[in-house]
Amino acid sequence: MKFLVDAQLPHKLAELLESLGHDALHTLDLPEKNRTSDESLRQLALDDDRVLVTKDADFVNSFLVRSLPPRLLFVTTGNMANENLLFLFHANLPAIVDALASHSFVEIDRSGLTTRP
Repeated sequence: MKFLVDAQLPHKLAELLESLGHDALHTLDLPEKNRTSDESLRQLALDDDRVLVTKDADFVNSFLVRSLPPRLLFVTTGNMANENLLFLFHANLPAIVDALASHSFVEIDRSGLTTRP
């Protein structure tokens, strides 16, 4: 699966996804780095068939109104140490991938996953 990790999340998350066999980019990997506009991220997710991984509720709004990005993994853990976030993703990645195979919106919080059509 291909992921695009937004700026509020650590670059180590993209590295973790890569180490587990997925194609992952972080905004820091892009030419404009963390200054990449939301619209550019939406377009990249669309053009490159990537799941946008974000904590930014603006992407939820654009998903609901415009169906952009086409697939969204919304992180609602609140503040947590990066190591705990990475552990949460590592523990839930098979379920995340399965959920994204049949749902375009998946939310992950401290207790697990919620899917939306």
